[in-house]
Amino acid sequence: MKPSTLFSPSLADFEISEERGFLPVHDPRTECPQSPTLERLGQQLPKLLVARQMRQTVQELSIAIPAASDEWDIETYRYANRVLSFVAHGYIWETPDKPADHLPACLAVPWHFVSRKLGRPPVLSYASYALDNWRRLDRNKPIELDNIVLIQNFLGGLDEEWFVLIHVDIEDKAGRAMAGAIRALESVTEDDPDQVTKQLWVIASAQEAMCKTLDRMPERCDPYIYYNRVRPYIHGWKDNPALPNGLVYEGVEEFQNYPQYFRGETGAQSSIIPALDTALGITHTEDLLTHYLAEMRQYMPPLHRAFLETFERLKDEQGRPPLAGYVQDRKASEPDLWKAYHACVRLLQRFRATHLDYAVRYVHQQHTQHTTNATHIGTGGTPFMTYLQKHLEETQSVINDVPNPFS
Repeated sequence: MKPSTLFSPSLADFEISEERGFLPVHDPRTECPQSPTLERLGQQLPKLLVARQMRQTVQELSIAIPAASDEWDIETYRYANRVLSFVAHGYIWETPDKPADHLPACLAVPWHFVSRKLGRPPVLSYASYALDNWRRLDRNKPIELDNIVLIQNFLGGLDEEWFVLIHVDIEDKAGRAMAGAIRALESVTEDDPDQVTKQLWVIASAQEAMCKTLDRMPERCDPYIYYNRVRPYIHGWKDNPALPNGLVYEGVEEFQNYPQYFRGETGAQSSIIPALDTALGITHTEDLLTHYLAEMRQYMPPLHRAFLETFERLKDEQGRPPLAGYVQDRKASEPDLWKAYHACVRLLQRFRATHLDYAVRYVHQQHTQHTTNATHIGTGGTPFMTYLQKHLEETQSVINDVPNPFS
């Protein structure tokens, strides 16, 4: 069946590109002439955290951090939000066993202002941690591992850099998959199975590249270092036993001095997997993780969120995801089409399986061995092990009823 609605918007309408995926179209800004004090504070953050001088320094600078301006452009807002997010989290988690439950107005007010300008809550989100936090060593070379470094760190070091840069590289490679998905939907509308097959292989090729990048995580990010030196600073204050009463944003009129509860930074705030799930017709029965993932969309850049919502509204005449429905109707008559679709689902399953393996090695096993940063929840503040396995199984179930075309 053909979809009842054309997928007409271009990736550019949602600040997505085939060349860069969900990364910004322009390389993130590395300097901020509008706020030199903020710039210096971001640069000094790793040293201040090592010396446990973050809170004292912020308090001494309380009148020197300028208010954000309505006149700034989007790149400046992204820069300011990145630095303010890192500095605020550094202030809160400087001593992870005794986090601060009040954020001084000198940070809270501009952070709230800039975050609202970007359409996100005032908490370190995946967008500021990864999407807007890289630069190329050689601007004439592509965005890829060994040519990208972070702009902003907490403590710094190989493991922290590599952990985030793996995500940046994957986000870049996902652009080809998103473009392939849109072209596949257009070909479904035109009832052109050969073109649909071709675009499914484009998606699969991008997924293969994403998986190869994810496989490289252990090369330069050690589970012990991640758990004890990287992870503590990215937690939030919703469903977090270390901050059971949330965080008070001093001086923010909207919050009226009441504690606020926001989730921490997590890869669940990336748009890649929900977009692939939607394109391939992967559905998940309701559980704690599906509710959590729906909540995570509020932490995404608004246009990325709109992309997912637009994608999900597309249905064929039987109310099914159009690409998956088209393939299912032709899996007997168009074996090459089914083979290409099968490859995409298998690769999505592989990506999820690797992620689950890392959740075990980098979090679950470390939790059982160390009291530092001890928690059974993810950085976003939710139990995850059972539900990651369930979502992996639900991905596999889409192709369980048909023999493997590669066997």
